[in-house]
Amino acid sequence: MLERVSVKLFFGFFFILLSSNLFGQSIGFEVKPKSGFLMAHRGVMGHLPREHAWGGEIAFLSRPSGKKNWHHAFNFPTYGLAFYGSSVGNFEILGTYYGGYGFMEFPFSVRSKSEFTGKVGCGLGYGTKVFDQETNPKNVAMSTHFNVLISLGMQYRYFFGKNHLVAGVDLTHFSNGSTKVPNLGINLPYLSLGFGRNLATAMDVRSTTSTPALEEKPWKFKLIGVISSKEIYPTNRKNYGIASLSFYATKIFNAKTGWESAIDFIYKSSIKDYKTDFFPVKSSSSIPQVGIYTGYILPLDKMHFVLGMGVYVRDVYNPDGRLYHRIGMRYQATRHWSANLVLKSHWAKADYVEYGIGYTF
Repeated sequence: MLERVSVKLFFGFFFILLSSNLFGQSIGFEVKPKSGFLMAHRGVMGHLPREHAWGGEIAFLSRPSGKKNWHHAFNFPTYGLAFYGSSVGNFEILGTYYGGYGFMEFPFSVRSKSEFTGKVGCGLGYGTKVFDQETNPKNVAMSTHFNVLISLGMQYRYFFGKNHLVAGVDLTHFSNGSTKVPNLGINLPYLSLGFGRNLATAMDVRSTTSTPALEEKPWKFKLIGVISSKEIYPTNRKNYGIASLSFYATKIFNAKTGWESAIDFIYKSSIKDYKTDFFPVKSSSSIPQVGIYTGYILPLDKMHFVLGMGVYVRDVYNPDGRLYHRIGMRYQATRHWSANLVLKSHWAKADYVEYGIGYTF
């Protein structure tokens, strides 16, 4: 059930990306073979890496037309959709992973025949083998077939005519956001070398458009309601419901920078079953958490990427520490209504995915 809901939500965000005018002048495609390895980022995963990871990507690229302020502010970043497939270092236990994700590349350096960019991407991945207490107990990394796919990397392109060579280094990550355990996650550093073809000269749009004036936005106030769920150890236990309500104050200063602060009211029912020596019995009224949060907004028209940190000011049992973090995206569908898809974590440990709806006053 949870996997089906996650699939629908992520495909919904893909639709939003495709329909939100992010994609402009078409550029072309790339084919990139990749080679990497599985990182054993926890000691309990030491038995998993056995061989190199071999895979590849096919990516379709485009560049915005220059009609929006942020197109110019970020020097016309490249956008695309990538389709991924790879072994992950242990076919017997982990199987093979596939996925699709949307990405954007921000130029660090642009020359007449080359460019160097940084890439960030997010989408949906599918793994063929998962944890099973009886048939696959050694798979301590993943317990769900469908997972979030995140890709971070750097790319270098050399252009000759309508063609180009592309070399890159990236980190591909899979996680289910603790909707089911175990969820230690899969991290795969890759090197890639590929070929691409442009349907339009890649640099044309940067030199043929003027830069619109940038306008600072006023402070806005927003209410975001979130529902989610998660599991806790030991495995094969029930799924716990989560609900939260957050009051935000946000401000977009310019085409590259925004800021937000919030007060969070969180009810996480799994806290009741956390094992503690000091509180063997917990009441439902003592579970709610209250936090104060602040974060950075990367505004791209109606799509906002967010990264921030909060601190619990009320947390009776303190199951995960005092600090929490958010990374994800929000889409402002109308003047008042927005969609929220954000990963809440405690440092590198996923807490849950915040599926939410926001109302801006």
